[in-house]
Amino acid sequence: MNSARLRMSLVALALLLSALSAFAQTYPSRPVRVIVPFPAGGGVDAAGRILAQRLGESLGTPFLIENRGGANGNIGTEAAAKSPNDGGTLLFTGAGFVTNPSLYRSVPYDPVRDFEPVSLMALGPNVLVVHPSLPVKSVRELIALAKTQPGRIGFAGSGSGSTPHLAGELFNAMAGVQMVHIPYRGSGPAMIGLLAGDAPVMFLPAINAGGHVAAGRLRAIAVTSRERLQAMADLPTVSEAGLPGYESSQWYGLLAPAGTQSEVLDLLNSQVANIMRSSDMKIRMTNDGLVPIGGSREQFAAHIKGEIEKWAKVVSASGARVD
Repeated sequence: MNSARLRMSLVALALLLSALSAFAQTYPSRPVRVIVPFPAGGGVDAAGRILAQRLGESLGTPFLIENRGGANGNIGTEAAAKSPNDGGTLLFTGAGFVTNPSLYRSVPYDPVRDFEPVSLMALGPNVLVVHPSLPVKSVRELIALAKTQPGRIGFAGSGSGSTPHLAGELFNAMAGVQMVHIPYRGSGPAMIGLLAGDAPVMFLPAINAGGHVAAGRLRAIAVTSRERLQAMADLPTVSEAGLPGYESSQWYGLLAPAGTQSEVLDLLNSQVANIMRSSDMKIRMTNDGLVPIGGSREQFAAHIKGEIEKWAKVVSASGARVD
């Protein structure tokens, strides 16, 4: 390449970088669509709406939730993956994003190749609860009872491949027991079966457990997070209560289509981090049984990679399938 062509190439590159920088400085210049790949009213939707409202307030432009449910999140996730990578469309999702590739024969997206991680918003641990009729008050007692009754103790799940289902399968594998998954059509029917004692065990989202435990309708024996929850400080983790190394949580995170400018991704990441560090958000998350995160893009990418590998092994060992 001669010197004249080299200078022209450098000038063109400088102009491109300047344009990209100017775009990032004015972002967002129009309302941002945030796809939630689940129906309205669920945990992912609720968390997404909280974050979208706060992002809109901090950046001065509406962040609008669009619910695109179906196929356990696959339909909305595909729509986000195929959207323009100009920052105008984002994806707010949860654990199904990394478990679906193992549960389905094929999914219409690649969780690593097709998306740019923006920020892990929060973790949503489960609470290991049992119906009062089940004669156990600790993780060790549950494991001991399950070993004497292989295939006879049922645990409720909100569908095959759901977070409560896979949390139970991970427990089975690590404890060497054979509790049986009883799938229900959603979290509501699963709760009915649990409260009736038809499925006397469940890895229940912490946000749904507190009232039933306080009323004596369920007995909480441990939380599934790595550390104890502030909202349930007296309750041990499954790991410290008899199953070392066990950890299972729902999670909520924000992603963008692959190729989205790093300046836009960095801006969004810093905004989420600021939101999650705010005192009112910390209080709100803690009261709901959630663990605020808001870490770096690199940390979220590592989390996604680790979750894909972890749950692929659990799905393979359990034989769980959705299609």
